[in-house]
Amino acid sequence: AARRFAHAGLAGSRGAVRAGRTNVVLRAPVVDSVQQHRSFSSGDEWVMDVPPLGDSITKGEVVEWVKAVGDYVAEDEELCTMETDKVTFPVRAATAGEIVEIFVPVDTEVRVGEPLVKFKKAEAPAGGAPAKAPESETPAPAKAEAPKAEAPKKEAAPKAAAPEKKAAPKAEAPKAPAASAGSSPGFSSARLEKRVKLSPMRRKIAERLVEGQSTAALLTTFNEVDMSNLMNLRNKYKDQFEKVHGVKLGFMSAFVAAATAALQEIPAVNAVIDDKEIVYREYTDISIAVSSPRGLVVPVLRDTQNMTFKDIEATIGDLGARARNDSITMEEMAGGTFTITNGGVFGSLFATPMLNMPQSAILGMHGIKERPVTVNGQIVSRPMMYIALTYDHRLIDGRESVTFLKSIKEKVEDPQRLLLGL
Repeated sequence: AARRFAHAGLAGSRGAVRAGRTNVVLRAPVVDSVQQHRSFSSGDEWVMDVPPLGDSITKGEVVEWVKAVGDYVAEDEELCTMETDKVTFPVRAATAGEIVEIFVPVDTEVRVGEPLVKFKKAEAPAGGAPAKAPESETPAPAKAEAPKAEAPKKEAAPKAAAPEKKAAPKAEAPKAPAASAGSSPGFSSARLEKRVKLSPMRRKIAERLVEGQSTAALLTTFNEVDMSNLMNLRNKYKDQFEKVHGVKLGFMSAFVAAATAALQEIPAVNAVIDDKEIVYREYTDISIAVSSPRGLVVPVLRDTQNMTFKDIEATIGDLGARARNDSITMEEMAGGTFTITNGGVFGSLFATPMLNMPQSAILGMHGIKERPVTVNGQIVSRPMMYIALTYDHRLIDGRESVTFLKSIKEKVEDPQRLLLGL
């Protein structure tokens, strides 16, 4: 099946998404007269709508306005910051002008195509400074003179109020030791609470978790992997690998390669249910769960069937770093046919991963622990990892799921199988 990662048909839309940032295309000065709040009073004013926010994303939330009413905005200058359920990104102006009206306040959800901000034609201020900067500098001297005249009066007031201000801290002083004496740092003896608004991303995560539970028939199968051979391989070649390829050799490349091969062996795990049909993908796009400051994100490795260990490590390193810096794009998180999550980086020993809808399966990696195992009739200590596969039982049978996970186990335990295609 053909795949489209670019948004076709956006040439005539009010906005377009470019790699790495969102470029907002201003609407042409001809609109439907019915849309009164978007109509133009003259050719010198125009309204910019909320641009397309990415594949299947229909709404977002304005989290910050960088510019205000009356500010002059240069071409390609940032207007505001928007957040969707996947990413935070800046919205930029494609044409210079002065802001006349802002339609969407901070912390307000808005849909694609709705009015965002109104502009009018204006000349750029001298020196390229914002239009409001000279205005704020003009009254500044007057404000500076007023305190000078009132300086003596203000000095007298603090003297009278000084005992009262000092008395308040003295009254609260006993509370400080009580807080420090508590067993939980950062908690005080007072029973306080605070409310924080759920971000669009956290709300979407919650929706998808509930969707996975209510839509799919979830089942999890487990296995364990002896990491001895892979660890020996890594220890033997990691320095040379980094010197030649410029990236570090980790364990993720082996698991991604093993999962890619297993997905080709068991096509049902790489498939998805679409209404009354099953869509079998003849490519593998593997989502890698990464923890970011805003929550869990899942950037996608495209066409892993064509990737080498070096390609996998380099791409994971780049996507992971940009996800943690909150600079990853929506296109890089769209799609995916299978997900791998590694709870072992946080010390997890055993868990059941949650399905990343609408995918049909997810592989969970865990911590590597030395455990006694039986090898050729002898009890020996080996570095072992539990692995788990959560899958949609509507599409994937038990035989297929167990065979799939066993294939990953065998390939990781004997990495030479990956070279021989076994």
